[in-house]
Amino acid sequence: MTQSMKSRAASLVHLRGRTLEPGDPVPLPLVSAATFHTPGDSTGVHQYGRFSNPTWDAVEEMLTHLEDARSLAFPSGMAAIAAVMFALLKTGDRILLPADGYHTTRILADRFLTKLGISIDTRPTATFLDGGFEGYQLVFVESPSNPNLDICDIAAVAAAAHAAGAIVVVDNTTMTPYGQRPLELGADIVVAADTKAPNGHSDALFGHVASRDEEIMAAVHDWRTMSGSIPSPFDAWLVHRGLETLEVRFDRMCSSAETIARRLKQHPAVQMVRYPGLEDDPSHNLARAQMERFGFLVSLVLATADKAEDFINGCPLMQAATSFGSVHTSAERRNKRGDAVAPGFVRIAVGCEPVEKLWAAIEASLDRVGG
Repeated sequence: MTQSMKSRAASLVHLRGRTLEPGDPVPLPLVSAATFHTPGDSTGVHQYGRFSNPTWDAVEEMLTHLEDARSLAFPSGMAAIAAVMFALLKTGDRILLPADGYHTTRILADRFLTKLGISIDTRPTATFLDGGFEGYQLVFVESPSNPNLDICDIAAVAAAAHAAGAIVVVDNTTMTPYGQRPLELGADIVVAADTKAPNGHSDALFGHVASRDEEIMAAVHDWRTMSGSIPSPFDAWLVHRGLETLEVRFDRMCSSAETIARRLKQHPAVQMVRYPGLEDDPSHNLARAQMERFGFLVSLVLATADKAEDFINGCPLMQAATSFGSVHTSAERRNKRGDAVAPGFVRIAVGCEPVEKLWAAIEASLDRVGG
């Protein structure tokens, strides 16, 4: 982690303390209110729950601090992605999406944006630069891609897309601001599902949009207000609490993933491992250049779908669950979610368990299912 991010991590948990008055609670209070006291011609205050909320303010302050850019909260990562698309695109626009990224982004675009006269193209993440970006108004990057963990050169994409007149959006869900800094690499907008590692406990849906372009953020803010795509105060409160420990959890998860990925490579039941931290991974050199850490997701392939399911279900320190980024290790056979991967393809999201105990459980389950 850079010295700048270490400073941000250190000061993050003290943001609220800067404005505390004697007798104020140190932890963030939860404000669950639809209406606020607004006598007369009130301006500059909270008025109505669809417009703003003090608990949102606090979590947005933390996200803005981490991103070093204005951040707006949403009720999920997909709500954040939808806000960017519907706030910024118009009939006749053409956009480029990753062919191998999170499938719901493509489904949203195909089912709803095309009805508005917006054209959609896709490309694999690993060859995202091929073909250039002429004619596109918005270029959407997901790096590392989910679940294959392919990577593209974000800085090169941003430079080429900007030269062609396109806005660049990066989905940074898998890496968080501690693992990758897309805005520093030239992206115009970051979107993320804070449901994952920022919350860290699988008990809240949340997302955010961040950008240093005030016109973009004004449009996204208007979309949120008018559409009602707002987070619940309670979920905001949970994410605020999660963000306070994100740096510690993310460090543990990434370190454990590096250890486990190397050992998975040596296991006879494993046919393939993808992890950007492995020196022979196709993404490794680029990952070293543009990522602060290699992440906590590890993908592997077992011989069959049945073996993959048996491996997941038979590991006592692994939850069979979709999503990722929680304190518990989870895994999922991604072929059943519609991803274009082998039937035995498994995405492991490494959690915060002691790494040697976690590896022992993973190894025993692999030994049991065999090659």
